[in-house]
Amino acid sequence: MLIPLLLAFFSVWPPPPVMALQRLTSGDYMAVENANHFLISPNGTFSSGFYRVGNNSYCYSIWFTNSFNKTLVWMANRDKPVNGEQSRLTLNADSNLVLTDADGTVVWSTDTVSDGEIELRLLETGNLVLMNQSQHFIWQSFDFPTDTLLPGQRFLKSSTLISMRTQRTYLSGFYYFKFNDDNVLNLIYNGPSLSSVYWPYTMVLVFENGRTPYNSSRIAILDEMGGFQSSDRFKFNATDYGFGPKRRLTMDYDGILRLYSLDEATGAWKITWVPDGRVDACMVHGLCGDYGICEYNPFPSCSCPPGFNRADSSDWTKGCKPLMNLTCESMSKEVDFIQLPNTDYFGYDWSYAQHVSIEVCRNICLSSCECSGFGYALDGSGQCYPKSALRNGYRKPDLAVKMFLKVPKAMVKSTMDTYSNELNCSMETELVMNTHMEGGKGSKFEYMGLLIGVVVAIGVSEVVFVGFGWWFIFRKRVREELVNMGYVVLAMGFKRFSYDELKRATKNFKQEIGKGGFGTVYKGELDDGRIVGVKRLEGVLQGDAEFWAEVSIIGKINHKNLVKLWGFCAEKHHKMLVYEYVRNGSLDKHLFSSCSLNLDQRYEIAVGTAKGLSYLHEECLEWILHCDIKPQNILLDEGLEAKVADFGMSKLFREINESGFSKVRGTRGYLAPEWMMNLKIDAKADVYSYGVVLLELVTGKNASSFRSSTTGDDGGCVDLVKWIMKNVEDGEVGKVVDQRLNVEEDQMKKMKVLLKVGLQCVREDRNLRPVMSTIVELLACCEEPEEPDVHGDVYD
Repeated sequence: MLIPLLLAFFSVWPPPPVMALQRLTSGDYMAVENANHFLISPNGTFSSGFYRVGNNSYCYSIWFTNSFNKTLVWMANRDKPVNGEQSRLTLNADSNLVLTDADGTVVWSTDTVSDGEIELRLLETGNLVLMNQSQHFIWQSFDFPTDTLLPGQRFLKSSTLISMRTQRTYLSGFYYFKFNDDNVLNLIYNGPSLSSVYWPYTMVLVFENGRTPYNSSRIAILDEMGGFQSSDRFKFNATDYGFGPKRRLTMDYDGILRLYSLDEATGAWKITWVPDGRVDACMVHGLCGDYGICEYNPFPSCSCPPGFNRADSSDWTKGCKPLMNLTCESMSKEVDFIQLPNTDYFGYDWSYAQHVSIEVCRNICLSSCECSGFGYALDGSGQCYPKSALRNGYRKPDLAVKMFLKVPKAMVKSTMDTYSNELNCSMETELVMNTHMEGGKGSKFEYMGLLIGVVVAIGVSEVVFVGFGWWFIFRKRVREELVNMGYVVLAMGFKRFSYDELKRATKNFKQEIGKGGFGTVYKGELDDGRIVGVKRLEGVLQGDAEFWAEVSIIGKINHKNLVKLWGFCAEKHHKMLVYEYVRNGSLDKHLFSSCSLNLDQRYEIAVGTAKGLSYLHEECLEWILHCDIKPQNILLDEGLEAKVADFGMSKLFREINESGFSKVRGTRGYLAPEWMMNLKIDAKADVYSYGVVLLELVTGKNASSFRSSTTGDDGGCVDLVKWIMKNVEDGEVGKVVDQRLNVEEDQMKKMKVLLKVGLQCVREDRNLRPVMSTIVELLACCEEPEEPDVHGDVYD
């Protein structure tokens, strides 16, 4: 009897104000103080106007008109709310839609310019559009989603759904839904100190998840019937598939992507799809922080292992801290392990072994300070997983894994009286998440307690209002063996270091190992024993938040021919990047010294460098130019495999206008002609610089310091490129080959390919230069490209 009364109560909604606007034309504005200043779609499904997000702060937003609490689907200024008085959204005469704060500061704009009459409309699809007289869109909100995808809205390679910070905090949160660099849709935890993928399961190959990385179009769409399809072969249908309900696909604040259907009679939302394949509350990364353990008790809650306390009593995402300091020195002498049954920590596998005993696994972890603990499978497979970090912990009764936390013996002894080897379920826990209501995105602990009271009072209505269904459709968690140990797990850490940490690691920036236009690199050793290169940046003008946003993108780039970025520091004027340490240093130290490289080594360096640049130019989620390709930025590991360094600097040192970079970058001798001609810079500028490096590999000469007795048309000495071209044109190829190379007959093909590809790359007309992926194919297959036109404009 109570359910119909409740539904009747919730169905009483005030009708939209009759003063709602149908459009905004040039010169019109909407004032935050005027409640009637909002747009409404033709059939009234959506409204758009100022939405209150704080005591006196507002965001310009779009929401479902007939949903409970006006469910938001888009916000223009979610991270920069405006004042509740004198803020305006204005459609200027130049066709630019501008949001200004009370003091007139521009907070957000569409940055559009168009001739003729323009108007702003809210379509029945929920798309806010600026259209001209020909009904063509010059801007649309569908191109800039926040946390929600609507039916008919295309989801592209540049699109990202970013969750809210918390249930009631509309700032951008830490959970992302996007295409990764392998063309596959991912759910990503992108926290303040690290980033990791938690769906689809990263410990198996992409094909085993039913996806494909081979379609680079990166496009997905949700249709009006509740069907979702993506270019990576991921698809699903709503449980109420068919025409009728209004729907939304939302990246929720708790890290779970959900499809909702609206009951317009009540304004309540019903969950009609959630990801299967290992995504439930405790499998979401970042939930309980370092060392924290998530378990159902009966709802998802966080706890700390024995001997650990919460780092922040108000924020579980900051994890747990040990009662005693854990350092390599403290654990190198007296070490023991705390045992946690039915517990595992996802990712950060420092090593892997199978068919070994617990004792062997224990000794593997004891052998290195890098190991923080190890997991051991109890299913008879003898799988051993030593961990370099303990994050994303979870505990389940049916989990056949025991976790061993590495701690000083004194710490184990001090906790023996309080804890047994079993995880004490009576220790302090806090509810951090709960099941989700059909009418929204869930709630916090206090709200859940109130709701439980209501549920008890009304009995069976709990089935209607509490969406437990999503809990039971997930498959049983079973640890799967890595089928390919060479597979690169995407869920790797990315840390934010403090200035004091890096000062200590580098011994007050004592050992300089490199210096360039962007700063100085120092060798350092982290507290966990890892050797790193710390680049102290000079001239970065960005604030901490913008710097972190750009660095986080660079940190997600992962390729064997690119130097891996492990973390960063951003404290006031201190801006630093922390890289893996590459043992053999830069190419110039080998190529331009008496310790010369043989032809095979040079060829492999050329191939590796090309692969790294091809990845940056054509495969990354965000197009990245290097802008300073030279031997000093090509590092060599123990096997002399090339790793390109200093990529992404153009993102951190932005000096770009509409025509390209406003300031010449790079190094003399490697600069493409378009830099000097003030033309727009694109990937072909990197191709030119790479071509110069190829010619250096052939000649063994340094382009930046090259001097020749040959005179050019202007009477001056020619540079390395023109000197090589002149000798090739005269048929004197032998003059340009490094005399230190003893080229065998069977190696001549490689030498010719290096020379010919290099000459193609340095053509003055950039349209004639090959792209990096083509260069990779030419080098990798050792096929001879067409003869360069030695009489063409390449010599002009």
